[in-house]
Amino acid sequence: MARGPSYRVPFRRRREGKTDYKARRSLIISRLPRIVARGSLKHMNVQIVEATPAGDKVITAAHSHELKDFGWKAATGNLPAAYLTGLLCGVRADTKNVKKAIADIGLHRPTKGARVFASLKGIIDGGVDIPHGSTKLPDDLRIKGKHIADYADIMVSSSNELYEKMFSTYLRNKLLPKEISSNFDSTRAEIQGKPKKPRTKARSKKPKAAATPRKSKARAKARRVRSRKKAATSKRKVEKS
Repeated sequence: MARGPSYRVPFRRRREGKTDYKARRSLIISRLPRIVARGSLKHMNVQIVEATPAGDKVITAAHSHELKDFGWKAATGNLPAAYLTGLLCGVRADTKNVKKAIADIGLHRPTKGARVFASLKGIIDGGVDIPHGSTKLPDDLRIKGKHIADYADIMVSSSNELYEKMFSTYLRNKLLPKEISSNFDSTRAEIQGKPKKPRTKARSKKPKAAATPRKSKARAKARRVRSRKKAATSKRKVEKS
């Protein structure tokens, strides 16, 4: 880290590589909701976020694990799943009266055809107007998973054991990789037909039971006994010394 009287320590989230504050400032100045698309190895999370003085407020969201509720049987971290997650978020945004938004890809590199742009295309098809360049969006064949089916055919011919390992999720759900396009079409139709509300975990808060007078007296008596024992122990130590 640089040192000197004129050195300013960057914000914590910038030091951790989580937030580009210069880009965030430009997005907030637009006064439009932000499409925040973030992915992991196995999932995709898409949110529509609005900046407020108290902090960011999530208007609506969609997670790739919800695709199973719409009939999706393939993996939830690939390109078709990213598109379907964005489509689900876009359809929900229409019910929240979100008509226009701006893309926020964070610190992701703007690689052509990446998952974040697949999610962006899904939100656009869901009815949300987003300023974008069409050259960055993946083509329809990749969105439907044709590249996955082609790769599965190569794996079958080369190594059946490796094929079963790579596509274990598909085979466990009784879906052949070559059928991913048809599964994609049915899932997309299901999402556009009846969008479900995001899952919410029900949390039951149990009220703390008030201490009864008998228990309070017993605890007070136990505290007095402990304090007497400590006093007696310290007194013996003093006498021995």
